[in-house]
Amino acid sequence: MSDRRRFLLPDLGEGLTEAEIVAWHVAAGDEVQLNQVLVEVETEKAVVELPSPYTGTVVELLAAPGDTVAVGAPIVAIDAPGAEPGARDTIPAATAADAAPTEKAGRKPAENVPAENVAVLVGYGPSGVVPSRRRRRRSAHPEQPASAPAPPHNGGRPLAAPPVRFMARQEGVDLGDVVGHGPGGIITRADLAAHLAGAPTPAVAPVPGRAPVAAHLAGTTTQAAAPVPGRETRSPVRGIQKHMAEAMLRSVATAPQACVFLTLDVTSTTDLVERLRRNRHFEGAHVTMLTLVARAVLLALREHAALNSSWDEATVEVVTKHYVNLGIAVAGPHGLVVPNIKDAQDLTLRDLAAALSDLTSRARAARSTTADLSGGTFTITNVGVFGVDAGVPLLNPGEAGILAFGAVQRRPWEHDGGVALRDVVTLSLAFDHRLVDGQAASRFLAEVGEVLTDPTNLIALV
Repeated sequence: MSDRRRFLLPDLGEGLTEAEIVAWHVAAGDEVQLNQVLVEVETEKAVVELPSPYTGTVVELLAAPGDTVAVGAPIVAIDAPGAEPGARDTIPAATAADAAPTEKAGRKPAENVPAENVAVLVGYGPSGVVPSRRRRRRSAHPEQPASAPAPPHNGGRPLAAPPVRFMARQEGVDLGDVVGHGPGGIITRADLAAHLAGAPTPAVAPVPGRAPVAAHLAGTTTQAAAPVPGRETRSPVRGIQKHMAEAMLRSVATAPQACVFLTLDVTSTTDLVERLRRNRHFEGAHVTMLTLVARAVLLALREHAALNSSWDEATVEVVTKHYVNLGIAVAGPHGLVVPNIKDAQDLTLRDLAAALSDLTSRARAARSTTADLSGGTFTITNVGVFGVDAGVPLLNPGEAGILAFGAVQRRPWEHDGGVALRDVVTLSLAFDHRLVDGQAASRFLAEVGEVLTDPTNLIALV
């Protein structure tokens, strides 16, 4: 009996259905140990290291860097003598290669893959297996492949979005003749453009009175000149960048957002930061201005729970959280991420400083976990690290507020009846106007400012 086993891409949580192979840490022929890191994959939320479920020898890498692999698809084959039979992946190679997309992609799951044949490692979710697909760069002049598999169908109809179906009707194209290269084999605009470029005659009569749209589908017009090489670069949007773009679009589309500003003297707080850094009780805690801003926010949220709530669209209810998972926006190597500190309201000032330092350093090293990036209730973004005075932040979907604080600037400021050089900062609070009105938002921001103007309030409000 063969000891060859295939490691399937596990369910990484939070409804994620696929991941991109970033880098392999092993090659065919390498000896691997149980829990040794095999590969780095990038989901919509984070870069994740996947450990080996077996001890043995790598036989074959089944996906290459740049491939997007669906949850449940095999990514590596390992010769693992002595592994428990229950962990064996016995799905025939042909089945794995030809498996249909799951229901989430608009198709029925593969019916010829019994659930007991799928490796039962922790985190495995789907009952069907979906093959990996290699990302394709868009071309200004896509070409129809010489030969390709038949397009997938759903209940007898080719898979395509309504706008693509509409354009196909305008051009008189039968989508049954078009090969789809989108997720799950769906027919995209580029696929239709490629078919039109190579189709000698339309399959059906065009819709009367409609102008041809082939030029639009190809991304140009009949009058437009061919693109000049070197003047444009097209880059695929994927992973964390894609997730961020979708989240921000969802944010502005679903929540009526407003913003209030407050500029204040924080000289006493910057002095306190320096004193805490020298205090032996805070040794190794890495106290920063962010630490004190975070503490001020946590104190203010006690009295302004609306800023720590969410709107449940399905039930039309306001959900008020009695805990604070404090999100911190961090510019990581793969784009902006917002990991959060769970139950931040329970931390001491020293523990909060240490948690912030650990959270941001892991995010900058692209080591945030899915748990780190999920479940946030309120966010802080520090635009001051880029030398920016202020900004209007966008809400994270599902949150009622986000506070941005700008650069601390040494400026002339009224102080004790005169003018002196003081440390000044601008705070801006964006909020969901369904959950928070202008008065509540202003009172919250003023309370945060009160703590930062006079940090003895850190003691008074505890």
